[in-house]
Amino acid sequence: MSGRHLTLLALSLLGAPWAEARAQAPAARSLHPSEPPGSELSIAIMTMGVGAEVWERFGHNAIVVTDRRAGTSMAYNYGMFSFRQENFLLRFLQGRMWYWMAAFPTEDDVPRYMAAGRSVWLQELNLSPAQRARLRDDLETNARPENRFYRYDYYRDNCSTRVRDAIDRVLNGAIRAQMSGPASGSYRFHTLRLNTNNLPLYTGLDLVLGQGADVPVTRWQEMFLPLKLREYLREVRVPDSSGALVPLVSSERALYESRKYPVPDAPPGWAAGYLVLGIALGGLFWWGGVAGRRSGGARRVLLFGGTAWALITGLAGTILVGLWGLTDHLIASRNENALQVTIFALGLAVVLPFAGAERPAATRVARALAVLVGALSLLGLLLKVLPAFDQVNGQMLALFVPANLGLMLGSLAWAREGN
Repeated sequence: MSGRHLTLLALSLLGAPWAEARAQAPAARSLHPSEPPGSELSIAIMTMGVGAEVWERFGHNAIVVTDRRAGTSMAYNYGMFSFRQENFLLRFLQGRMWYWMAAFPTEDDVPRYMAAGRSVWLQELNLSPAQRARLRDDLETNARPENRFYRYDYYRDNCSTRVRDAIDRVLNGAIRAQMSGPASGSYRFHTLRLNTNNLPLYTGLDLVLGQGADVPVTRWQEMFLPLKLREYLREVRVPDSSGALVPLVSSERALYESRKYPVPDAPPGWAAGYLVLGIALGGLFWWGGVAGRRSGGARRVLLFGGTAWALITGLAGTILVGLWGLTDHLIASRNENALQVTIFALGLAVVLPFAGAERPAATRVARALAVLVGALSLLGLLLKVLPAFDQVNGQMLALFVPANLGLMLGSLAWAREGN
């Protein structure tokens, strides 16, 4: 038996309707002449769970169009990108990535996700024949080479929002009208909870997301997540041929369920852990400055450990400023964390290794820069009393404020000893 036949058999056993159609009647078949155009079609949303890779953590989805007359089932996928694309890295940094839509035979597409340990669900939609035909035509037009590319945005225009919008267009805005209520979480909320498996990435994402990530969103906007789109489609009602309201989702089934990549319902409360780390770093830097004249180990903690910290935070601050002012990453703008990781720390990283009695000029510059870095960090904390500074960055404050203040106090103590 060929690999293709094995795939068809597996999907048939899982209950996939397109697999049954292909396995039982692979040849095209005619419909009754009285059936209106579109009767030969069925439309479903296929949702895939999270995966291991960074770009798989938000899940994925596609629109499945099964044509019983032609004997085909195609999955229209808006999540296509390539690292080999021209200027991919530059476009990624600028926030100007190009994604594209492509169609794949469904029986070839599903096993890839199953093999990766990702859940796959199918929701068949209750659309009229005319709506099915229009959607099929829209998707085929969109898949043409001249139409398939689009400017990707992680939250506002991605593979899931494109699926949402395609369905909503044939429903004349019914999904948007019914999903205008408040969502269960912000962009930051979902971004963090979906990346708890990778602490460095989790921390970096919390650091670079600006105030826009905390603005309340509607359920319509929350459908940037494929799993939220799947959840909310169950609530949508559409009129049937008699005008009565019926569920948009006529049937739903799991083709494959996996527990390989569990995701929490909410981000973890790690502020205490960040605070412990921040206090530990700040305490070490302070001790290094106070005891540095009497202990070579303490001196190295301040001069080399403090330099490493200043270099890391200075580079992070440069990235934040660049994302805010020089790119199209709107979600990274108006970022209060720019006060916690500042470009001035880069200067401190340069001069701090040379501070000491033998280099009084370097010591004075290091002291001034350390005070500036510490003062800006403290300012970021104090500004939280003002309504305009409402970014949800408590975890970052817990980490950076004590560490930066400890580096400031250690540098001042070192400078006094040097004098």
